[in-house]
Amino acid sequence: MTANMGNKVVVITGGSSGIGMAAAAAFLREGAKVAICGRDQGRLNSAAESLTEISGSHSVYAHPCDVLDEEAVAGLSSAVKNCFGRCDALICNAGQARTSNFYTTRDKDWLDEFELKFFSVLRPVRAFIDLLEASGAGSIVCTSAMLARTPEPFLIATGATRAGQLNLLKSLSREFAPRNVRVNAVLIGLVDSGQWSSRYERGEGPDGTKIPDGMSKEDWFKELANSRHIPMGRIGTPSEAANAILFFASPMASYITGETIEVTGGQARNV
Repeated sequence: MTANMGNKVVVITGGSSGIGMAAAAAFLREGAKVAICGRDQGRLNSAAESLTEISGSHSVYAHPCDVLDEEAVAGLSSAVKNCFGRCDALICNAGQARTSNFYTTRDKDWLDEFELKFFSVLRPVRAFIDLLEASGAGSIVCTSAMLARTPEPFLIATGATRAGQLNLLKSLSREFAPRNVRVNAVLIGLVDSGQWSSRYERGEGPDGTKIPDGMSKEDWFKELANSRHIPMGRIGTPSEAANAILFFASPMASYITGETIEVTGGQARNV
């Protein structure tokens, strides 16, 4: 069974690295055209160059955009329409985690986290909903986190706002269903989307502890998996998360909306 994404157009926010770039590669391999956006022009150019090796430059469009800037997101929508003429799937993938607990999270941190987790979805959805409806079988997929259902004390603001994000997505799924636009979310556990590699390079563990000198990244990743009691004994890869995103966006999930898939290696305990 294939994803049947031939000639479909997929827009991916936060698409220049990590899970977003892996998702772009997955869609290209299934015959789709992709538009990626991000804030760093250099990183975008590098990602686009790499992605064009999969299916050629005619299938890849890279556009600088801050998803928290409403005018910039509207410009992205117009640019995608001018380039490809349509949008069949929107992947809302922007937004990193904030490491802090109750005592170290200031009011501004809470407000920043709320804006990032909600408006990184709301603004792209507003900008693309008409194109998604016009496709006749539109799909919105949000990359969220297991934290939405399994809070961690050192990620208090991210967990709380991710939980609210799921409520928002469920509401959108009901509102958009009559317009033939599906809305789903992929809940990510420990996946090396680039953030964990960056932490290793800084020598900083998730709870602020120092990574032991001389410990290899592979050993640290294994220790992370063991400390989180991940049954599969390892952290995930961006491509494994991308496969779940591809499924939700594709016709294979044509009767699925308002749902989630957890990509956690078995770490999630909820029934």
